[in-house]
Amino acid sequence: MVPRPSLGLRARLLFAFALLCVVTAAVVAGGMYVQARIDILQRAQDAAVQAMRSRLEALYPLRSATPGPDELGEIASTMTDGNSRAIAFYHEMHSPVGPPPGRPAPSGNASISDPGVIPPPILDPGVIPSGLRRTVAGGVVAWQRVVWQGEPILIIGTPLLITEPDGTARVSGIEVYTMRSLRPEQFSIDRLAVRAWLFGGGALAFAVVLALLATRGVLRPVRELGRAARLLGEGEMRTRIAVRGSDELAEVARTFNNTAAELERHVKQLRKMEADARRFVADVSHELRTPLAALAAVADVLDEEAARLPEPAGRAARLVSQETLNLTGLVNDLIEISRFDSGVAALALNEVDVAELVRATLRTRGWSEQVHTELPAAVTARLDPRRVDVILANLVGNALRHGEPPVSVRLSADPHWIALEVRDHGPGLDEAVLPHVFDRFYKASAARARSEGSGLGLAITRENVRLHRGDLTVTNAPDGGAIFTLRLPRRAHDPDGGPE
Repeated sequence: MVPRPSLGLRARLLFAFALLCVVTAAVVAGGMYVQARIDILQRAQDAAVQAMRSRLEALYPLRSATPGPDELGEIASTMTDGNSRAIAFYHEMHSPVGPPPGRPAPSGNASISDPGVIPPPILDPGVIPSGLRRTVAGGVVAWQRVVWQGEPILIIGTPLLITEPDGTARVSGIEVYTMRSLRPEQFSIDRLAVRAWLFGGGALAFAVVLALLATRGVLRPVRELGRAARLLGEGEMRTRIAVRGSDELAEVARTFNNTAAELERHVKQLRKMEADARRFVADVSHELRTPLAALAAVADVLDEEAARLPEPAGRAARLVSQETLNLTGLVNDLIEISRFDSGVAALALNEVDVAELVRATLRTRGWSEQVHTELPAAVTARLDPRRVDVILANLVGNALRHGEPPVSVRLSADPHWIALEVRDHGPGLDEAVLPHVFDRFYKASAARARSEGSGLGLAITRENVRLHRGDLTVTNAPDGGAIFTLRLPRRAHDPDGGPE
């Protein structure tokens, strides 16, 4: 499964700070903007309604309950001032009446950048919403904000009432509407919105600066921890982190230092135990060589006399001889592996014909008829013949003992490397066995615990390959059988003396 790409810690912290700032600024600035807008418009609306009511007082008492166009014009003129225009309706008349021509509305030039001088808009009866008309006709003072010709305006409608002699009031049928421009208030709201955006941008920049400072403070110990962990993984057991302060990161640093100290102590103990074990194996192996030599001589004598001894004694003599040979092989393998562990194994390099070296290995062990070979001529390499002989003998012997015929050895080469492929046609190796084939004393089946092998053959093979700085792998063939592939450089390097 391919891991999903992830942002780094710095990027995530910056994003989190920026997102928090944007959300906070948007909520605060947006709330302030909405509240200020409501307050501004409410004050303008209340002032306009109050001014309209004050001017209405000048109209009472009405001169006529059934006004004509002149009376409606005078009513509209009374309600008109420098900031608003008015129009009067009477339900018996089909056309509204505005102020008379003798009282023109003030004029002037205005723009959004100069909201103090605003000409009153010319009130068009078509701009009055029908819902507002119905509300006012029902005897209620009402107002509504609309946009007319791209300009925000406030329309206020009020019915004129007539007081009867008995003190009750009734609707006269006269409706008065005033229209006031809200451009100054819109200018203030727009300026407030600009300030809110500036405030949000400044807050975002401030948050980014804080995030950079915070990430620097957080990532420094994190980077130090990563570097220390990497060095610890590379074997630098004395790696420690400087502890600063007493916060959570300092606690992590102290925990890392304690863990590293414990790990260093355990590694020292394990290395000492491993060195003692290797020394013990090497000492025991060398001490066993002398008595084994004597036993081998006795075993040879028993082997020669086994045929003339009675059957139980002859079988025992042959068994002693065989086990003595097995024990000698095991001791020799232990001595060989101890040389690799102690670092004293060295290469004796010579220019050799690889094909002839393979034939000699098979011929010496009597395998020439059992193994099929594909060995191109004129393939030479600078190798240690004795160690390559050990490698081939172990690989081919393993294929003959544990695989099935035909067993083949195939040689190939390029300018820098040679490759030897040893293959059998048996059942192959279990997938669980493949990673452990070259482990010491590992045997794929418990039933083979008493086989003639020591369990060190392939481990010694791998060590010899490593000494040549080559490569050895094992796989299962698709049509059955195991394939061991040996790759060796054509110009091997001596670890002690450098390139030969």
